[in-house]
Amino acid sequence: MMNSKGILKTISIALILLINIGCDQISKDLVRKRIGYNETISLIDNHLTLTKVENTGAFLSVGSGLPDLLKFILLSGVPLLALAFGIVYLFTRQHLSMISRLALSFAIGGGIGNIYDRIIYGSVTDFLHLNFGIFQTGIFNMADVSITVGMMLFFVQSYFTKGLGTKMESDNLN
Repeated sequence: MMNSKGILKTISIALILLINIGCDQISKDLVRKRIGYNETISLIDNHLTLTKVENTGAFLSVGSGLPDLLKFILLSGVPLLALAFGIVYLFTRQHLSMISRLALSFAIGGGIGNIYDRIIYGSVTDFLHLNFGIFQTGIFNMADVSITVGMMLFFVQSYFTKGLGTKMESDNLN
């Protein structure tokens, strides 16, 4: 039986997942309904623009030219298995740190948002573009932002955990 702390963890994980999926799907729905294909709308002095495109591949359209069956297996089947594993892992591991739970929730929520599009629409709607001169992105969406935030949280945790581990090891040697 789950104690109140476990119930709170489960609810918070589910809530973070739903918020990530919801923000992604609501933003994509608005873009699908209100922006024409390849229409560009400048939001912040051409540094942040909206440009609606449909991505039939993975990151930066990688794999968009693959045969349909192979594309489905690699871009839908494999990610579905990985997301299913991630969800089970997220909800069953009792001793994950808060930052690990948060990172996984963001990454899985973003992954669910993109895989939903790929299965329902046959492509992923991308619409955000950043341009700061020497730094410029491809066109992406809120699911990609969620995945990136999740990965950044993992890297930050890894850096600080490694730093602490190294310090503790050197303390034990002395």
